[in-house]
Amino acid sequence: MNQKELGELRRRLRPGKNAISHIYGCYVSPLKQVIAEVDQPMSLLGEDDAESCLALLRKALSGGLGRSLIDIEFSTRQVAEGEEHKLLRELRESRLKNQELRRAFYDKVIQSVDMGEDNYLILLACDSYDVPFRSKNDEGMDDGSETVFTYLACALCPMREGKPGLGYVSAENALHVKTAGRLAAPPEVGFLWPAFDNRAANLYNALYYVRRPELLHGEFIEGIFGTEPPLSAPEQREAFETALSDALGVECSMELIQAVHEQMWERISLHKESRDPEPLTVTAKDVGGMLAECGIEGERVSAFQDYCAQRLGEGARMDPENLIDSKRFQIKAGEITITVKPELSGQVEARVLDGRAYLLIPAGDGVEVNGLAVEVEAGAANAVL
Repeated sequence: MNQKELGELRRRLRPGKNAISHIYGCYVSPLKQVIAEVDQPMSLLGEDDAESCLALLRKALSGGLGRSLIDIEFSTRQVAEGEEHKLLRELRESRLKNQELRRAFYDKVIQSVDMGEDNYLILLACDSYDVPFRSKNDEGMDDGSETVFTYLACALCPMREGKPGLGYVSAENALHVKTAGRLAAPPEVGFLWPAFDNRAANLYNALYYVRRPELLHGEFIEGIFGTEPPLSAPEQREAFETALSDALGVECSMELIQAVHEQMWERISLHKESRDPEPLTVTAKDVGGMLAECGIEGERVSAFQDYCAQRLGEGARMDPENLIDSKRFQIKAGEITITVKPELSGQVEARVLDGRAYLLIPAGDGVEVNGLAVEVEAGAANAVL
């Protein structure tokens, strides 16, 4: 899925703009006990209640593709005979109206996720979208539909004390906006299935959401999708950095890392400026080309690519923002940390003076010390106020 397709679905999750007939929920305790199951017709929900439910489902379609939103792929065998795919398919075909199937799904979720000491809400909905035609200039047309896209949307929301929001009212066995008590916090985990690829259903893929990229909830991925969890964004960066360090050895210099960082940052910046809806990705081969341009010998480049294939997968396409910090370039030397904007990283130099290694930063006009403007005299050993 790309950003345009994602935005198209997010816009549907508004009151009056979707075909969701019921909101289903399962309220679960930290001891994995079902406190209550909820089945609420959308037509009977007040405007605030409906918007609160949909806002939580929208939140599970937010964040960066490849970071908070991760593509989960089913194998051909899973689609043909896998029990996880079969359950999702039957839930979709029944439009979630089959209570036994819903309970089977709730049980899988409860056994597959640990939400700590929080009660939590499993929020579940099914929508059918008459996908409109798109003209050549990518404008929507109201006089026709290419296909009907029926999908499941799910969000797992911790129930915590907080601001007014969606809560469970036991006397009515219903979800309503409340001003006090345990309220639904933004979802920690969620998914959309099937994926909306090329504006049509892709039964081989799901779009998985996680609020914190460093906490992937791999057990949920294994339990619900029956597939091995991918590496999280922090794990991808760690693998990338280890590959560089191990493959390059003594050639892994600050200048080399600066050059790779700058090329990655340029790609990220140009992609944002282009407003291309397709996610930006790079492969180990792409990075290998950057290393070769910097004069790294072929054997070391191959070693880097081999390590990436082992750790990240053969031909893996990665989001550059998972591999570098695109907002800053940071250097640590002992207890001293230097942080600069990525586009200015080249102004930091490593140099050996009198047999000792130094990091040098050009000092021109506008030097400040703790916010106080100072002057640095040429040839002087100390800054002079």
